[in-house]
Amino acid sequence: MSEVLAASEAAATDVSVPAAPGARPFWRRLRAQRAALVAAVVVALLVLVALAAPLLTALEGQDPTTYHPGLIDSARGGVPVGSFGGAGADHWLGVEPQTGRDLFARLVYGARVSLGVALAATVVQIALGVTVGVAAALGNRWVDQLLSRLTDIIVAMPLMIMSLALLAIVPQSFPRPVLVALVIGLIAWGNIAKIVRAQTLTLKGLDHVAAARLSGWGAWRIARRELLPGLAAPVITYAALLVPTNIAVEAALSFLGVGVKPPTPSWGQMLTAADVWYQAAPQYLLFPAGALFVTVVALTVLGDGVRTALDPRAASRLRVGTGRKREAGAETPDTAAGPRTAGTDPRPRTAGTDPQPRKAGTGAEARAAGTDKEETA
Repeated sequence: MSEVLAASEAAATDVSVPAAPGARPFWRRLRAQRAALVAAVVVALLVLVALAAPLLTALEGQDPTTYHPGLIDSARGGVPVGSFGGAGADHWLGVEPQTGRDLFARLVYGARVSLGVALAATVVQIALGVTVGVAAALGNRWVDQLLSRLTDIIVAMPLMIMSLALLAIVPQSFPRPVLVALVIGLIAWGNIAKIVRAQTLTLKGLDHVAAARLSGWGAWRIARRELLPGLAAPVITYAALLVPTNIAVEAALSFLGVGVKPPTPSWGQMLTAADVWYQAAPQYLLFPAGALFVTVVALTVLGDGVRTALDPRAASRLRVGTGRKREAGAETPDTAAGPRTAGTDPRPRTAGTDPQPRKAGTGAEARAAGTDKEETA
């Protein structure tokens, strides 16, 4: 009976999205996923390169904005002088056609711009989404309807078209990386608001939240003390998956000419500049495209790993310390010993022994006794 009550209580407190586990279980579950570990190493290296961009370019002795006309062959249409795009000791990856700007310096500074814009846009999206979602769940019926309809409108807006329209009408004097981050963040917060609202409605029906409301706590105190800790897991999970999307959006906007403007380097801007030269010199396209591809894939895999590590139900299917997926039931003593058929005895037996020993000849004696009784009758 106690087991049934415990199971019913666990089912009643289960929510649709994961709750945040402790720090140690989270790291154990994350380390159990090899793909997520590799992705985390790649992301850490990318962040390190972005932060150390001034140091790396100083070691090379170049910067991302200086033109080198002496390294360009004007007679050949602006192709860099030398083999492999002018790569050498002074320019590790060569120089750009027509401009002569150092390709390595622009690549590492482009990582700083792309990651910075994506992270800033993610912060704006999370801030707006959490605020609107919690307000809609805790407000009255009219507030909920108003904010829910506003969220539906935001979700229905095409991100690229609205970004193109907004970026085209803003004056060029406004700092472009900041503008791109604000535009992406202000347009794409609808999905996180829906997730937060649904999770807040689930948490609002739990006993500890109801007890806080009956104790006279205000809505802000309830949200800060009781709801926000329960929202940490879905918000962190969604934020980890938003960053690669925002990097791709920033690159697309810069590629279309409305994102980050020259001379500020950006991977999307480098793809635009390499559009003319990809057949004659494919390395000018491969370097920024490869960096963009690796970054987006690594962040996506890491985001999926974070989601699995924060989800106790998914993590229960991982055998922590082995890195291999196993069924949760495989760890129980009964199933670990292998399946047993009905009626078998779990106690070990020696070969040839019988659990119910019988005396030799008892069968023959019983038959003889039965024969004597028949003759007497």
